[in-house]
Amino acid sequence: MSLSAEELINIRRDLHKIPELALKETETHEYLKNKISEFPQDFLQIHEFKELPTALFVHIDGSNPKRTIGYRADMDALPVTETNDLYYRSVHPGVMHACGHDLHMTVALGLISYFAENQPTDNLVFFFQPAEEAESGGKQAYDLGLFSGDLKPDEFYGLHDNADLGTGIIGCRNGTLFAGTTEVNVTIHGMSGHAAYPHKANDAVVIAASFIEQVQTVISRSIDPVKCGVITFGKLQAGTIRNVIAGKARIEGTIRCLTQDMIEYIRQRVLDIAKGIEVSFNCRIDVEYNQGGYYPVENNPELTKNFIDYMQKADDVKFQETEPAMTGEDFGYLLSKIPGTMFWLGVASPGALHSVDFLPHEEAIIDGVEAFKGFLNYRMSM
Repeated sequence: MSLSAEELINIRRDLHKIPELALKETETHEYLKNKISEFPQDFLQIHEFKELPTALFVHIDGSNPKRTIGYRADMDALPVTETNDLYYRSVHPGVMHACGHDLHMTVALGLISYFAENQPTDNLVFFFQPAEEAESGGKQAYDLGLFSGDLKPDEFYGLHDNADLGTGIIGCRNGTLFAGTTEVNVTIHGMSGHAAYPHKANDAVVIAASFIEQVQTVISRSIDPVKCGVITFGKLQAGTIRNVIAGKARIEGTIRCLTQDMIEYIRQRVLDIAKGIEVSFNCRIDVEYNQGGYYPVENNPELTKNFIDYMQKADDVKFQETEPAMTGEDFGYLLSKIPGTMFWLGVASPGALHSVDFLPHEEAIIDGVEAFKGFLNYRMSM
């Protein structure tokens, strides 16, 4: 029989105990593989790749396939120390499933267990993806050519739990669901000197302050106010002691936008400002960007309309249309290559995503399994 609600909750708790950071999900990988091996294997195949050893693919043969439908579940955890007092709390110090990937994997296992017993019409591919939180695991898998042959979906789906949505609510929208994110690192090269002789130095702290202030005007004065963008510099390092002028400063931050075009525009404006500051202060500024696979999550219009239509009409589904979020997700890279849809699953956690007290309502797991199982059967009937 396919997994019961009680079994799914126990699986989620097992996975919650063993969180692992990006590209180190070896214990998680083995747990998943062992669990999937317990399901009927009549039309199910497990695929592993030495190029990305913690990734896991599951292919289920369709009885009369017209397409291959893909489903992504991310595996990695965060460098967070859990404060929840639970018997199944993390056993790995300083690591926690604070983003709910344990729940994501459990929903995928629930779907696999059902379709391993009830052969789908279309081919199904389940991708257990390492390194969503860091290292762009989705992009790595795609760039390595792992999505090829029978493992290449014609359309791709994935969920993310939502702490602010009621338990079991499915949330989605057409267009952009999540923002794209780009890391920005700025190094300012001035000249150090004695605090009493500023004219003989080139103060990197003053340069950094001017640079940060000017960059913040990009959002307020350089982009259409009805379009979204965020620039945050969360880290500034400079100097060693109060009476020495700093000759070097490093600034680290993030750019987040709802379209890739806007990300690229803002990146260019930051470079333009850096060049102007170089001239103004007679210094050198190095600007480095790192986006990896964290593109905007832009849902395919046709597939997403079909998904929303089903969820709105299904008697056993609670659906809510949601606003775009400025959080990042590397599923955006996969959706830039393969048409598909990402959606929310409400878990009504008292603690926010990525927080030390994140605690999703586990009842949402069966709601997620049932809602997407119903959608897959509906989609395969089309």
